[in-house]
Amino acid sequence: MKPDWRTPAVVILAGALVVNFSMGIRHGMGLFLAPMTQDMQMSREAFSFAIAVQNMFWGLSSPILGMLADRHGAGRVVAATCVLYALGLAGMEHAGSPLLLAATGGALIGIAQGGCTVAVISGVVGRAAPPARRQQALAVSGALGAFGQFYLTPLLQWVISAHGWRASLLCAAVLMLAVAPLAVALTEPGRPRGATALEQSPGAAVREAFGERGFVLLCLGYFVCGWQVVFIGLHLPAYLVGQGMSANVGVTSLALIAVSNIAGTYWWGIQGARYPKPRLLSMIYALRAAFILAFLAVPLSPWSVYLFAIAIGTLWLSTVPLTNGLVASIFGVNYLSMLAGVVFMSHQLGSFLGAWAGGALFDRTGSYTVAWLATAALGVFAALVHLPIREAPVARLAAAR
Repeated sequence: MKPDWRTPAVVILAGALVVNFSMGIRHGMGLFLAPMTQDMQMSREAFSFAIAVQNMFWGLSSPILGMLADRHGAGRVVAATCVLYALGLAGMEHAGSPLLLAATGGALIGIAQGGCTVAVISGVVGRAAPPARRQQALAVSGALGAFGQFYLTPLLQWVISAHGWRASLLCAAVLMLAVAPLAVALTEPGRPRGATALEQSPGAAVREAFGERGFVLLCLGYFVCGWQVVFIGLHLPAYLVGQGMSANVGVTSLALIAVSNIAGTYWWGIQGARYPKPRLLSMIYALRAAFILAFLAVPLSPWSVYLFAIAIGTLWLSTVPLTNGLVASIFGVNYLSMLAGVVFMSHQLGSFLGAWAGGALFDRTGSYTVAWLATAALGVFAALVHLPIREAPVARLAAAR
């Protein structure tokens, strides 16, 4: 029998490229805030609400699309949602009202992100890699997937500067269509289908997860992660412009976050194979809080911004391989995409509030100070809730082993 060409290395590379584009474009959404609101005469709160809707639909769709990927293979889910992502981006270009912007840039793109970002891809990678190398595979996949923010954010900003924000959105739509064929590498041929073959139904898997206190605490911590990364990614460029800095400082800071994110995601992910993942996650959130407070305390300058970007970037998506690895360690990999999607739904609830609250608090107070302090306080909360989590397989898996 001819060996399947979909080796773990091929799956990791294909999945990482899909995440490169989907997450790279998603992290560039903050670049459109100022030009779109000025040109379309919308408030920052209206744009922030659309991105908040995007994050909410992303979270709501993740468990459903994750379940479909777990039971039927991820290929069709990834291909279809890449196309839907492109349609949402093209629709944003024609959105002449806050409602249409929330429908296209919010709901359509959000649903698409549920099927072509980290939750579904992590499930495929987790199943493709041998158990002994699973955490390393998730770390490599996460690091490679994080690379998209490095080159796509400057590309989108260059197109905005040279040809306008409408052309930049259409460019992003073409890129999502171009990456859709990579889904063929993620089809998982030969994978058992159906609840009987998987020895557990999706509903039973979800009930088992929520019966574990550690899973609930993990969801609470991921809520904070969503708030923090979306608030910073969406509002940092506008915050810096409001402080009298050029737009290039904001773009450079996002690029620096992207570069350090690659190294940070890989390094923290690899540590998860050596040290308890809950302790590592607690450290990440505590460091985020410390870096935010330090950023607010020192005099603002381009160099303080760049140092903050590098520091926070090393912690940016470092939670992803650790969180998904922890889910796999506790519950196994049969429903990894779905359970990772359930945890990610909590992440996106935090993203919704982080995106919306940043704009709402700015419109009401004329400053981002309250939002920055709330973001730091939530980091302390997340650091504490990860401490009681036990990294041990559930009774069903322990008995089988």
